[in-house]
Amino acid sequence: MDAFVYNAHAARVVFGAGSLQHLEREIGLLGAQRALVLSTPGQRKLAERVAALLGAKAAGIFDGAVMHVPIEAARQARDEARRLEADCAVAIGGGSTVGLGKAIALESGLPILAIPTTYAGSEMTPIYGITEGGLKKTGKDARVLPRTVIYDPDLSTGLPVGLSVTSAMNAMAHAAEGLYAQDSNPIMSLMAEEGLAAMSRALPGIVRRSGDIEARSQALYGAWLCGTVLGNVGMALHHKLCHTLGGSFNLPHAECHTIVLPHAMAYNAPAAPEAMARIARAIGTQDAAAGLYDLARDNGAPVALRDLGMPEADLDRAADIAVSNPYWNPRPIERTAIRALLQNAWAGVCPVTNVSRNP
Repeated sequence: MDAFVYNAHAARVVFGAGSLQHLEREIGLLGAQRALVLSTPGQRKLAERVAALLGAKAAGIFDGAVMHVPIEAARQARDEARRLEADCAVAIGGGSTVGLGKAIALESGLPILAIPTTYAGSEMTPIYGITEGGLKKTGKDARVLPRTVIYDPDLSTGLPVGLSVTSAMNAMAHAAEGLYAQDSNPIMSLMAEEGLAAMSRALPGIVRRSGDIEARSQALYGAWLCGTVLGNVGMALHHKLCHTLGGSFNLPHAECHTIVLPHAMAYNAPAAPEAMARIARAIGTQDAAAGLYDLARDNGAPVALRDLGMPEADLDRAADIAVSNPYWNPRPIERTAIRALLQNAWAGVCPVTNVSRNP
C-alpha cells in the first residue's frame, strides 16, 4: 500500500426524511440567534418555510443566489448579513446557494448550516468559487465549510427529474476524479466508489418516479460521499474544464459537468487504469467513460455542449483558457488533445476507451 495522509474535515450531518424538523435545534447547537436564510429567487418559498420554522431566530431572507457566485451577488449578501447583524447563515438549495453562504463566511467567518436540495456536494467541502470579470476563481478555506448539514430527502422530491440527473452526474464527477487524485487515500477511494454506486442505483428510480423517497435517499447519500471526496482530495482536468466553461462561457454548472465527465475520463484513462476499473465496477459497466456517457444519455441528460448553446467557434478560446495555468493531472495537459476533447464534448460523441461498442 502506498503511503498517504488523511485529514478529516469535521462537520455534523443530520440525515433522513423529515429531518428539516430539527432545524431550530441545530441552529441552537451552533450557538446562533440570528440566521440569515439564503436561496435563489426561484426557491424563495422554500426559504420562507425555513424562516418560519426558525421563528424569532430568523434575521431575514436573501434570495439573490445565482449560478457561479458572481462577485456582485457575494457583496450584496455580505452587506445584508452585516445590516441584519446575522450570526449565522442557513443556505437552502443547491451549489449556487451554498456557494453564496461560503462567500459570506469567507469574509465574516459566520458559521453556515446547509440544507441541500440538489446533489452537487458543495456542502461537504471547504472549497469556494467566486466569478469576477468573466473568470471563476476557486480556493480552499476552513471557514467556508458548513458546520452542519441537514440532508432531508423530502426536500429533493420537487427537484425536476432532468436537473436531478445532471446534479447527480455533477456529484459523480467529484468521486471519479477523487479516485486518481494526486493526494488520494484509501478512505476517500472507498467513499468515492460507494458514492458512484449509490448514484447509479438512484438515478433509474428517480427517473421512473420523481417522488421515490428511497431513490432520493440513495442520491443524497451519494451526494454526501461524493462531496466529501471533493472536500478532501484534489481535482484535476475535468473540474478545470468545467470551471472554464462555466465561469468564462456561463454554461449551466451541472449540465456542463454531465457532458464533460465521460470525455475527461477517456482522456485520463491511459494514465489511470485502476481508477477507471473502480469507476466501471461501481456503475456496473465494462468501460468507465462509455458507461458514464450511457448513464447520462439513458436517463435523459444532455450529452453535447452545443445543446447548451456553446458556440463551436468558442472552443479554441476554451482550450486556451483551460491550458493557461499549470495544474496537476494524471496525464499531461496537451493543448491539441484538450481541443479534440472539447470538440467531442461539443458534438456529443460517445468516448469509448477499452471496449468495442456500437454507436
